[in-house]
Amino acid sequence: MTTVETVESWAAGLEDFLIGIGHRFARVEPRRLAFAYVRGLLSSLERKNGWTLTELAGNTSTSSMQWVLQSPCWDPDEVRDDVRSHIVQHLGDADGVLVGDETGFLKKGTKSAGVQRQYSGTAGRTENCQIGVFLAYASARGRGVLDRELYLPVSWTEDRDRCRRAGIPDEVEFATKPAQMRVMLARAITAGVPFKWFTADELYGQNPDLRAFCEQRDVFYVMATRKDDQVAAGLFTTSRVDEMIAKLPAGAWKRRSAGDGAHGPRVYDWVATPIRRDFGTDRRGWVLARRSICDPTDIAYYVCYGPRGSRLRELVRVAGSRWSIEELFQTAKNETGLDHYQVRRYDAWYAHITLSMAALAHLVVTRATERAATVEMVKGATIPRQTSLSRSAATRSAA
Repeated sequence: MTTVETVESWAAGLEDFLIGIGHRFARVEPRRLAFAYVRGLLSSLERKNGWTLTELAGNTSTSSMQWVLQSPCWDPDEVRDDVRSHIVQHLGDADGVLVGDETGFLKKGTKSAGVQRQYSGTAGRTENCQIGVFLAYASARGRGVLDRELYLPVSWTEDRDRCRRAGIPDEVEFATKPAQMRVMLARAITAGVPFKWFTADELYGQNPDLRAFCEQRDVFYVMATRKDDQVAAGLFTTSRVDEMIAKLPAGAWKRRSAGDGAHGPRVYDWVATPIRRDFGTDRRGWVLARRSICDPTDIAYYVCYGPRGSRLRELVRVAGSRWSIEELFQTAKNETGLDHYQVRRYDAWYAHITLSMAALAHLVVTRATERAATVEMVKGATIPRQTSLSRSAATRSAA
């Protein structure tokens, strides 16, 4: 059973975290409102919008919460840097994996920055929505979201008047999602985030510029790709990845777990074969394939780059890490209001998403700390306490 002392320690951890980002606010008023906003995102409110967060904070007008999301007294990018540092401090590991993906935010109307009818993997169809591109971090110690960018379709960047009405600066130009991912990867590298691999789905894996960027920066990757993607199969020839895999003998496939999922280990059959081109000293490329045990015709393909001698189980581990960002999206939307915002402006989107990331960082670090404490108690032959993490317990205690 969770004790009062445990809840108080969670609350104290939240306050320490908030104090740590407090210097990013030039005035006390936006700092207090931002802290109340984060506490509200961590509360048990079913919907975490301007009205509900205002009521929880004891204010009488939603304008205060809307104002803090557009206040010039703080820079969401600086708070993002603090969130990243917090996650790295507590979850950082040299074998960590950076994970890239996007998620959709369903919207009505046409005025929210970046909104249009576009495909949303979240909805599984074309919807009127905004698309956020994210970079997450996964290690044996835990996982969290490090960075974010709002995708702006060409229909927006070619209409500067529309952009100005949504608060999009004139210097913000069109960038593809893989280009946005390159920017976030570069920021993580510059910040010294400890990691060994990067993984993403086929939108990113089939992009030659992103692959070239990773190889130039010596970022090892395992990225999904289309079955008809062409890779080097000899000195002057290329081959489709599915054709390369089809030529391998049946005995080459190995059954491996790609990590635990909600229903237990994610077990598939896996095989890898070299890409026949020069990747530089001590580096190599592979085509990796994952086959369903139940349906042998259901095969997913990956392109990989990494140290010569990398084992199949290592490539499988990295490929399986990609699911961690989907779980983070689900947690953030359910627990820290990632998609509950009611803002239209470009700057307000970044502010809300960053504060939601901050709330999520507190949750994942607290969970990791509790898990580590439980392991230590087990090692010491002490009966462990229950370590389920209430999303609102720390906030209620602090209040």
